[in-house]
Amino acid sequence: MDLGLTGKTAAIAAGTAGLGLGTAKALAADGVRVVVCGRDENRLEKALSEIGHGAIGFVCDVSTDVGGREFAERAIAMLGSIDILVANGGGPPPGGFAQTAESQYLEALQKNLLSVVAMCQVAVPPMRERKWGRVLAITSVAVRQPMNNLILSNTARAGVTGFLKTLAREVAGDGVTVNSIQPGTHATDRITHLYGANPDAKVMGIPAGFIGDADDFGRIGAFMCSDSAKFMTGVQLHVDGGSYAGLL
Repeated sequence: MDLGLTGKTAAIAAGTAGLGLGTAKALAADGVRVVVCGRDENRLEKALSEIGHGAIGFVCDVSTDVGGREFAERAIAMLGSIDILVANGGGPPPGGFAQTAESQYLEALQKNLLSVVAMCQVAVPPMRERKWGRVLAITSVAVRQPMNNLILSNTARAGVTGFLKTLAREVAGDGVTVNSIQPGTHATDRITHLYGANPDAKVMGIPAGFIGDADDFGRIGAFMCSDSAKFMTGVQLHVDGGSYAGLL
């Protein structure tokens, strides 16, 4: 399927591994000029070789608003403009209420909320001027169904979802869509860190019976950025193998 993205530009934060890398690979394969960032030079170089299609990148930590703003500004400098912003980053450490200090909440909000706000403040105004743009945030199905022992992630990602929904309605008339894609359990370093190297899909309550694949996830994300998806905005799409049991 032609996504109508040939010649567009995309900045994918934390695009050197996991779901960010899967999304970068899918967009690049559909003719998008891609720039990614990551915190490790070696991992960055490996990711660029996997993405191919002339992808470029640089080392940048997007775990704060300062880092998020730096990423968006440098991406614009390298690409000339950003048509597609994929706001992504690592999750905060695990823990429940009793194990989590008050100071950790601010760190989590910096990582998963304020960094995204900063990226959007840089990238969205030029999109509105050009009357075309896509913002896609990779969050978590925990926004819909909070996960045990992940109180920081549950809290911060719910906040960014509210921000994105509000932004989507404000910029929809300018040809800019703003959506979030909410992953369940996928085979990434984050999941390995939380649940071990070979998590059991049935034990984890995944009706599909298998763990998600980052490249499959990336292709769904790429469609949400496509020209065909221009009427899709303010959406929170869960991609979780059927784990979420709610109706809404």
